[in-house]
Amino acid sequence: MNQEKIKQAVTLLLEGIGEDVNREGLIDTPDRIARMYEEIFSGLTEDVGAHLEKTFTVEHNELVLEKDITFYSTCEHHLMPFYGKACIAYIPNGKVAGLSKLARTVEVFAKRPQIQEKMTGQIADAIMEYLQPQGVMVVLEAEHMCMTMRGVKKPGSKTATIATRGIFDTDESLQNKCFQMMKL
Repeated sequence: MNQEKIKQAVTLLLEGIGEDVNREGLIDTPDRIARMYEEIFSGLTEDVGAHLEKTFTVEHNELVLEKDITFYSTCEHHLMPFYGKACIAYIPNGKVAGLSKLARTVEVFAKRPQIQEKMTGQIADAIMEYLQPQGVMVVLEAEHMCMTMRGVKKPGSKTATIATRGIFDTDESLQNKCFQMMKL
C-alpha cells in the first residue's frame, strides 16, 4: 500500500470539500487515514489459502455450521462501510478446517473494497477450493451505510445474500435445515 499517495489523496479530498487542512483537528488526518486504510484493506494482500490449508481429518461427514461471524467491509461503489454477520455451513468430505479459519476467511474478503454479492460467492468458492467439501452455503446479512447516510436514507435496512455450491445447490431440505439452525 502506498501511504504517501493515500495521504496526498486525503489532503486533496479535504481541500476539495473546502476544509482547511492545516487546522488543528485535521493536520494529522491524512496520516491517520493512511494507517487506517492499511488495516481495513489488509485483505488485498492476504492469501485466503494460508488460513484454509490447515485441516483435520474426520470420520463422519456431518454438517458444520458457524454463524454470527461479524464482519466489516467497504463498499467499492461509495467507499462507505457495510457491516453485518456471516454464516457458513458445509458438509465435509473427510476433512474440516479449524473454526477460527472460517471466520478468518470471511475477514480476508471483507477487508477489500467489495460488494456484498461478490464477497458471498468468494467465501463459498474459497471453501470449496481449499476444503473440497461435498457442498457449502454462505449467507451474509449486512447494513450498508450508503443506504443509511445518503441516497435513499433507509437506516436499519439490511441486505441478505446467499451462495450455494455442491450439494447445497440441489438439496433444498439441507438448505432449510441450515436456515433453521441459523435462527437458534
